Amino acid sequence: MTIKRYGYILGIFFIMLVMGCATGISQQSRSKVTYAGTFSELQKTPDVYKDEIIMLGGKILETNVSSTLSELTVLQLALGNNGRPVNLDQSRGRFIVQSKQFLDPAIYQKEMLLTIVGKLKGSNIRAIGGFDYVYPLVEPIEIKLWPKEMQTQPMFHFGFGVGTTF
Repeated sequence: MTIKRYGYILGIFFIMLVMGCATGISQQSRSKVTYAGTFSELQKTPDVYKDEIIMLGGKILETNVSSTLSELTVLQLALGNNGRPVNLDQSRGRFIVQSKQFLDPAIYQKEMLLTIVGKLKGSNIRAIGGFDYVYPLVEPIEIKLWPKEMQTQPMFHFGFGVGTTF
């Protein structure tokens, strides 16, 4: 092979690598984010950060729809480098996404992972069991639902039909 051909193959590989590392949330929405603190700080005093633009990730616990409002109750999860929620067994709390647009419960299903950029609208206190819980309220600017089949851990495959994840 000639050097030119190697450069061509390397270029295609680089483009595929960059496309594979693309985030789910657009750069335009990411550039609007103004809040740089932790979810724990946000959850303790959400009204202090009202009108901040935040980026959060999590797992949908519940979807409720009325004639005027759609609500997603989300279990917060940390975000990986690509913007996808990771550490599915570690959370700092919950938040509620409130949208005036219809968020179809058939699409925004329980257990689906999402990443959201939105405006913090304050808080709402609701009971979890007998405990009053402060939920930060988020009005979405952009929501990314992640496909169920995407792996969050490295996957190695050895030969035919034998594979493992770490």
